Amino acid sequence: MFYQLLKDQNMEQNNNYGVNQNPIESGFNASSTAAEVIANINLNGKTIIITGGHTGIGLETTKTLASAGAYVIVAARDIKKAKQNLHGLKRVEIISLDLMNPAQIDDFANTFLASNRPLHLLINNAGIMWVPLRRDKRGFESQLATNYLAMFQLTARLWPALKQANGARVINVSSGGHQFADFDFKDPNFLHRPYETLLGYGQSKTAVNLFTLALDELAKPFQVRSYALCPGAVGGTELAREAPLDLLEKLGYTDKQGNILPDVAASLKTIPQGAATTVWCATSPLLENIGGVYCENVEVAKLGSDVRTIGGIKSYSLDPISAKRLWKLSEEMTGINFVFN
Repeated sequence: MFYQLLKDQNMEQNNNYGVNQNPIESGFNASSTAAEVIANINLNGKTIIITGGHTGIGLETTKTLASAGAYVIVAARDIKKAKQNLHGLKRVEIISLDLMNPAQIDDFANTFLASNRPLHLLINNAGIMWVPLRRDKRGFESQLATNYLAMFQLTARLWPALKQANGARVINVSSGGHQFADFDFKDPNFLHRPYETLLGYGQSKTAVNLFTLALDELAKPFQVRSYALCPGAVGGTELAREAPLDLLEKLGYTDKQGNILPDVAASLKTIPQGAATTVWCATSPLLENIGGVYCENVEVAKLGSDVRTIGGIKSYSLDPISAKRLWKLSEEMTGINFVFN
């Protein structure tokens, strides 16, 4: 099914190997905030699902989109925290979802589909980083399972609602950390190679980029477009809550006591700045005829060939051959046949 759909479509329009990774003069920059991006955008009547929309940049994204009139469904693992952080917000609903639990993903999607509502925006925001080796019940490494496979499953299950919207977007939060690793097709779950947390994180985010590329090509005939993005290095989030202190010190982020170094702190984005690219990808009219691209700093990112520096998108994570291979593997690992018609 996947290969035939790709064969039937105009391959000259896609972002294979990053051919569309060219800035489009968005009018914003790395310092822009989510509030600035949403100005003059009206989301009345739009329904949005966001994973992890109750903490960090996800919380800021939820607040921003709801303020523009959207009805936002926040999928959260920690319901207590979600209720506390989202208290008083209008047009926001909280539903329990643990992305490490495939059965919960199916239940969540089925509940939404039963409401017969169109889904205008799916924002796959939740993710984990710096974690020790853990596996879900299927034996899959936790960063791959949470950051990517759950995204694949949730998008597949919600596809009927996305198609029903007659104009929808799937926003996948990736990371500049995709440069840490290409996807390892031989041993994605670290069954044979030594586990390194940043390699696990890197390959999970490379998978997000490859998925975004393939999804956009397959979904655009149904008026659904897909975007991957890097929020940037953002201060004040919970992403590093399990990070080993010795590793952070080794990387030059903190001192021996775990205190972030002043020059590092000064380089971090604020949470409103970190959420800006997500909001832009979700709402910008400039992206109506562009899809499958990777964005950063509220702009379409440039193709970056130097893996020694963070910034831009590395070409291996926009390789159509790898994207096809990953799609097939994802269907096998999740047991899902992603049907588009």
